[in-house]
Amino acid sequence: MLTMPKLFKQLGEFFLDIIETLVIALSIFLVVYLFFMQPHQVNGQSMVPTFQNGEYLLTDKISYRLGEPERGDVIVFHAPENANCPKGTGCDFIKRIVAMPGENVTLKDGDIYINEEKINESYISEEIDTLPGQYLKRVGSVSLGAEEFFAVGDNRPYSSDSREWGPISKSDIVGKAFFRYWPVSAIGFLSETSY
Repeated sequence: MLTMPKLFKQLGEFFLDIIETLVIALSIFLVVYLFFMQPHQVNGQSMVPTFQNGEYLLTDKISYRLGEPERGDVIVFHAPENANCPKGTGCDFIKRIVAMPGENVTLKDGDIYINEEKINESYISEEIDTLPGQYLKRVGSVSLGAEEFFAVGDNRPYSSDSREWGPISKSDIVGKAFFRYWPVSAIGFLSETSY
């Protein structure tokens, strides 16, 4: 039979074990979240049909520390100031990189041209015209700097992107979307895009 002091001692050890396990698990989660990957939810229609509103993705935060973003990568990045996100929301966008540092971007006849060559965008419908936003209307074409990328949504009529507010800086990129984990019917790694 247990005496009261022994019972309290066993209960104390039990709760200390639980607290220790929780602290270790939380520490591992924080390290992974801060340095390796982060969950994001798709909000809006800007990436349809590739992503639907409400889907959940994992973003790889380490790849771009070891290498460079590539054309076709679906990235998550901090919204630029002129994107009009509500203050204090930590607004992030998800878009696809179509132009790389040092390249020139223009729009002609509803298509994107990089260095005067039309890019083949198999992930969007041929019926969709890519129209210029306020930024491209103002500048006509843009030559990207050494750390700049041109990122657009796959659903062009419903996307606020680099056409509207200009190139994004590499320092604003959170990471590369690489895995969809919700809904269950769409779980899987995201396919690579080739041009």
